[in-house]
Amino acid sequence: MSQNDTRGRVAGGPAWQGRPAGHTTGSTATGTRSNGTTSRAPRGTRAPRALTGSGALDAIALVVMLGAAIVGFGPAWGSTAYLLPAVGGMVLGLGVAWLGAWRRWGTLSVTAAAVLVYVLLGGPFALPGTTVAGVLPTLDTFRGLLLGAVTGWKEIVTSVPPLQSFPELGGVPFLLLFIASIVAGTLAWRVRDAQWALVPVALTFVAVILVGTVEPALPVVQGLVLVVVGLLWGAWRATEARLGEHQVTTEASLAATRRLRWHRARGGAAMLALGGVAAVLLVPVLTPDTERTVLRENVVPPLELHEYVSPLASFRKYAKEMTEDELFTVEGLPAGARVRLATLDAYNGVVYDVSSGGAGSGSGVFTRAGDQIATVAKGTPTEVTVTIGAYRGVWVPDVGSLAGIVYQGERAEALGSTTYYNSTTATGVTTAGLRPGDSFRLDALVAPAPSAEDLQSSRVLDEKLPRSINVPDSVAGKAAQFMAEETDPVVQLENLKTGLVASGIFSSGLETQLPSRPGHSAERIDTLLADDEMVGDDEQFAVALALMAQSAGIPARVVMGFYPPETWEEGTPFVATGADVHAWVEVPFEGYGWVPVDAIPEEDNKIEPEPKSDQVPKPPVLEDPEPPEEPADAEAGTVDDEEKKDDAESSGFDWGQAALVAVAVTVPLILLALPLLLIVAFKSRRRKRRREAERPVDRISGGWREVLDAATDLGAPVAGGATRREGAGALSESFPAAAAPTVTLARTADAQVFGTGDPSPQEIESFWTEVDAVLTGMRSTLPRGQRLRAAVSLRSLRGARRSWLPARFRPSRQPVRWARTPAPGPVTKPGDK
Repeated sequence: MSQNDTRGRVAGGPAWQGRPAGHTTGSTATGTRSNGTTSRAPRGTRAPRALTGSGALDAIALVVMLGAAIVGFGPAWGSTAYLLPAVGGMVLGLGVAWLGAWRRWGTLSVTAAAVLVYVLLGGPFALPGTTVAGVLPTLDTFRGLLLGAVTGWKEIVTSVPPLQSFPELGGVPFLLLFIASIVAGTLAWRVRDAQWALVPVALTFVAVILVGTVEPALPVVQGLVLVVVGLLWGAWRATEARLGEHQVTTEASLAATRRLRWHRARGGAAMLALGGVAAVLLVPVLTPDTERTVLRENVVPPLELHEYVSPLASFRKYAKEMTEDELFTVEGLPAGARVRLATLDAYNGVVYDVSSGGAGSGSGVFTRAGDQIATVAKGTPTEVTVTIGAYRGVWVPDVGSLAGIVYQGERAEALGSTTYYNSTTATGVTTAGLRPGDSFRLDALVAPAPSAEDLQSSRVLDEKLPRSINVPDSVAGKAAQFMAEETDPVVQLENLKTGLVASGIFSSGLETQLPSRPGHSAERIDTLLADDEMVGDDEQFAVALALMAQSAGIPARVVMGFYPPETWEEGTPFVATGADVHAWVEVPFEGYGWVPVDAIPEEDNKIEPEPKSDQVPKPPVLEDPEPPEEPADAEAGTVDDEEKKDDAESSGFDWGQAALVAVAVTVPLILLALPLLLIVAFKSRRRKRRREAERPVDRISGGWREVLDAATDLGAPVAGGATRREGAGALSESFPAAAAPTVTLARTADAQVFGTGDPSPQEIESFWTEVDAVLTGMRSTLPRGQRLRAAVSLRSLRGARRSWLPARFRPSRQPVRWARTPAPGPVTKPGDK
């Protein structure tokens, strides 16, 4: 082996990776060997990674990814109040992980430190209201932190957003980020396969979604940050782990490592830009209409409503025994608004009750409510103050849709901590119970009631409600009689209402009224509908109307509440008495939501007796149908032809939907593959320019350049100053399967370039055939994945970038001197630079 060959070798590299004479390599902190290489210190003697610059980069990556997860708390909290506990938990968690990595603590020591930090330092971040001066913890702080770690998860998914109304829930984001940061930081700083740190980060994202709301925060930004930063950081750590296996390094390997890191940084920026463009263009098209799954929409809170008697059971007590009693006073009530006591949507044949809701019931759930309640309802913001008089009970009188409830007085804390609200049915309940003297303010959204003309031009929506059971048979029969032959739900509802009003007599059983039994059981409703004179009050007629509407497929629910008499003037306080109690039906209409429908007959209603046969029709007797007649020959263009045509069209393939799906799938793939396709197209154009160059000798040089660029893309670049034969030797070591044809190709190129005449077209064509054979041999030794990555690699393009610039703009470099083998024959043509 020659001196030049010996000097040209580097540790672990082939002989062709030479260096200029007199060149020396740099040294690392671990020391420099006499041969210019550096050796790594033994693993046990190295400084902890947490104290290095790489450890700082790990911390930055974790902070960015966990910060993106923290943003997800925004919609649930409704303000930035979640930032203090969440960011505090992340900082303290990373601090514990860093301390454990620095001191090389074991698992038990890290766990003990985590518990100590959580108890002593958690108060200022998670429960600052329980500390002294916002810093020193108290017994309430310790109790809140310890109990919140167990019960906080249940409370956070059973409370009505925004959660800023419940400061004690700040312990949940603090604990979640605290634990996630400890685990992620420990894995990143102390484990060789640091990519496992992405697992707790991803689980944090999922946990934030589950305890949040169906309204996302910044899903596109969060997803891009998690994917791009996670992939780049994970790839960087994987590369470092592979490089760490080599105990000897050189300046060249260090420079290559720096170039690789810079390449990954640029690739990450390109991925982020491409992802941002794709998100802006495609998210509005591909975003599904379905809501995401969160726990608060599927977990039923621990509130058993069946412990409380249905308020409708006390209807006759208010109407008959408490007629003059002042139950409560409402200030700020808008004209036409009603005070809702409870929405009843579950009938079991005994009583109409408030359902507890649940997944798929369509009645919502009761969750904890505070001074702010998230709502999507529309209406005029109205502030209403309610002062309790003779009323007692757990059902909270409210108006419209609540956006917040604030209690006042001595029992404010007790009432506020036990208040639950169902935004679907607009019903509130406080388990502490309302008493005389209690007062509270309602932040309500009150929508004006639509007119009869508005409802006639609208349509009834299909809303899910709990199925009524033990309904008397007379309900369906009476409903069929009142609706006649109508099929439009709006007209059917109007006919049901008109039939009850025209056939009934109003009576609450007062001395001046006809006798009327209370209750709304199946027996009471059956008796009401079977009598010639239907006598009852709001309680019976509202239940009858709701059940008849349900028998016709119309969603209907009963509401019990109060509204002022016609003599009341807007702007004056409404003092609700027992005489103002009412019950009405609500039906969902498109564009208006749940609309109240009243069915209250007159007290002195003059009823004309109906024929006995028409009161409750008997079930029809099915007769055998007559055999159909032979249809007449259908003429062209008849209705039969049109119906057959419509059936054929409806049963055909939906090409429009198929095209939409195809576009939704194809466009993202095209956008993602576009950069790769551009790279392949550019390389193909570069090859064509080389093969069709104006000068024949340039076509030969271009063929050899094509081989060098392919080697560069395959990960075995040839030094820039090497001759063709030196390059062939290097390629032979990197690609043994193509060694012989590569050396032959180099000699042929030298002979043609330095020959006496221009190569003929046949010689050029033969040379390029050899080029293709060499390329095939080089690629055949590599896995398919590496061949595909080489096809879209930018290495050869970056190496050729300077050649695109004019000479005066190219940066000057000190030429590298190589010992070249003299070329055969006289030199009559310029060689390759």
